[in-house]
Amino acid sequence: MAIALRKPQEIEKLRTANKIVSGALKLLEQNTKVGISLKELDAMAEDYIRSHGAKPSFKGLYGFPNAVCTSLNRVIIHGIPSDYKLQEGDVIGYDIGTEIDGYFGDAAITVPVGKITQKDEELIACAKDTLYYAIDNIKVGMRFKELSLLMEQFIIERGFVPLHNFCGHGIGRKPHEEPEIPNYLDGKNPKAGPKIKNGMVFCLEPMICQKETESVILENGWDVVSSDGLRGSHYEHTVAVVNGRAEILSQS
Repeated sequence: MAIALRKPQEIEKLRTANKIVSGALKLLEQNTKVGISLKELDAMAEDYIRSHGAKPSFKGLYGFPNAVCTSLNRVIIHGIPSDYKLQEGDVIGYDIGTEIDGYFGDAAITVPVGKITQKDEELIACAKDTLYYAIDNIKVGMRFKELSLLMEQFIIERGFVPLHNFCGHGIGRKPHEEPEIPNYLDGKNPKAGPKIKNGMVFCLEPMICQKETESVILENGWDVVSSDGLRGSHYEHTVAVVNGRAEILSQS
């Protein structure tokens, strides 16, 4: 399947969807406090998204029940909001998708609840720094596998490992499109596979584990953890390749 090349007006529609994602994530970050429940945070974000004329695109996607993935502590991605109330020292990841006028947005952050350990601070920083490092190094003509290797090397240099079996992805008229973009080199040859071109729009989302790369899906069928059982982190932006460089769409 070919990777779509978006026209400037399409990129603007994707920017609109992604700015709503960015605003919702900022709202959640501001309200990440001891005592608030994951379901309250989910409802807050859904209200924000709908009040801006968009739909929460994750709600019902593949059967997901909520607007926001709330990934708590050892849950790295796809956490289902519950009645759990945040406690001092927790680490919480928010992943949000939107749809407006047939175009999609997607981004994620991981934030601390009050004071967290230095190890958890390093874990969150690894996901965020990997994301921005990758975005800064995107160039037309490089292969997606080269980008995956770049992220893997950065994560390992920080003393962590990337989660396997889940990946970044294309985005546009659907929430998930070609290509798949793992945070590690899949295979042995980074010079294989499709090249990055102007007009491509995709999501990069480093998912960080502490020791083991193997992913495990918990009994609810959604929560994804590392086989090491330790805390993880996750960051994501939607980017468009414009004039040879990556431009972040999912920021205000």
